Amino acid sequence: MLLVKTKIGQSKIHGIGVFADEFIPKGTVIWKFTPGFDQKFTREQILNFPELIQIYIVKYSWKGVKSKLYCFCSDNAKYFNHSDDPNTLSAYTNDEEEVMTTAIRDIQPYEELTDNYSSFEADEDNDNVLKEIQEKFNLVDEADPWVKVEMVGDESNHS
Repeated sequence: MLLVKTKIGQSKIHGIGVFADEFIPKGTVIWKFTPGFDQKFTREQILNFPELIQIYIVKYSWKGVKSKLYCFCSDNAKYFNHSDDPNTLSAYTNDEEEVMTTAIRDIQPYEELTDNYSSFEADEDNDNVLKEIQEKFNLVDEADPWVKVEMVGDESNHS
């Protein structure tokens, strides 16, 4: 759950982004997994969802390194875009069940919040259902190195 005020808007990085709606000082905890609000899914749960929900889950979730479950933000945090030079850092700690995202420098109002996805995603996992769904539905997005999904071609071929 986001712990700071945000707004969503058009991103210069990719699609929709999440933007600070207040000054956020360096060191501020911006987001943390909140059970009952944010969600975690197993591989089986995701595969039992209808196809459009599977595609949505691929777009807005990640496989946690610590839990090995698929985490989904229920608020604007799902619109964090990737950056190799982010203004936040998502890291695992012993006392939290999932990552906590912290401002690694002062963030100004209206500035897009960015994170480096490799700091928290289990991207090298061969048993990652998100990658399986990406391949199954030929989900491609050249603008995003972590494939935040954009359908290409004739969508009627995916049913």
